[in-house]
Amino acid sequence: MGTPEFAVPSLRVLVEAGYQVVAVITASDQAAGRGLKPTESAVKQYAKSQNLLVLQPEKLKNPEFLATLQSLNADLQVVVAFRMLPEAVWAMPPKGTFNLHASLLPKYRGAAPIHWAVINGETETGATTFFLTHEIDTGDIILQQKMPISPHQTTGETYEILMEIGADLVLKTVQSIENNTVKTSPQAEIIATPAPKIFRPDCAINWQKNLHELHNFVRGMSPYPCAYTTTTDGKTLKIYRSQPHVASHTSDPKTVLIDKKTIKIAVKDGYLEILELQLEGKKRMTAAAFLAGYPQAFALR
Repeated sequence: MGTPEFAVPSLRVLVEAGYQVVAVITASDQAAGRGLKPTESAVKQYAKSQNLLVLQPEKLKNPEFLATLQSLNADLQVVVAFRMLPEAVWAMPPKGTFNLHASLLPKYRGAAPIHWAVINGETETGATTFFLTHEIDTGDIILQQKMPISPHQTTGETYEILMEIGADLVLKTVQSIENNTVKTSPQAEIIATPAPKIFRPDCAINWQKNLHELHNFVRGMSPYPCAYTTTTDGKTLKIYRSQPHVASHTSDPKTVLIDKKTIKIAVKDGYLEILELQLEGKKRMTAAAFLAGYPQAFALR
């Protein structure tokens, strides 16, 4: 059970290991592009390439869907980047249902664990497999794999690494369940932290924060949904990459300093250099390319 690109390597590794995937459950096709044509999920596209049965239920409690799911006689259900399951689904197979989550649970429970780990300046994250239970992201841990986060690493770069780490963890988890060697441990509630879904208002940059908080915010929102600010003429300015420069100065926060190839924005404890950006109506580009085509000074609202 999965939908986005993140779930594809986990499905692929099970297929290539010779496991019998009796069905793939994914989201309905979504209208996308200028023509709003129905677009298949990344998981569906891969499943079709392997001639796997694909199910796309609108409602997971639908009696017809539950009857179909029961008829498949699956021993185990694997969930990667899917929606919340009702108990009627996750409790169905005899060997249970486990989920791959992109954090070191119980830290960063929720829809955006990679984003929040980077935004919060974590130097380490990882992936966790755990058995599903009633409360979201709270089940007993099966396996975990750690990975470092470098000071300039974006959410997108972390996502790419965790996608492969997660697939390896899924395979090892299935093997341990198959071999009856699986061991679990309860989550330590005392260290649990949330990772709620991110909405557009959450992406607005607060220039009153300190330099490193701002740098972490930019890389944590990159490449999507992307941190943004607003120019004095009302245009949205997205910032994809930055470089912090600690310095003492007398400029007001949000003051934009431009020379031939660099853009720096004053904050209370230094300057945030903008390396990649996108002004509303223009393409994403480096600061140097931006200044070559848009040399006039601008200010932030």
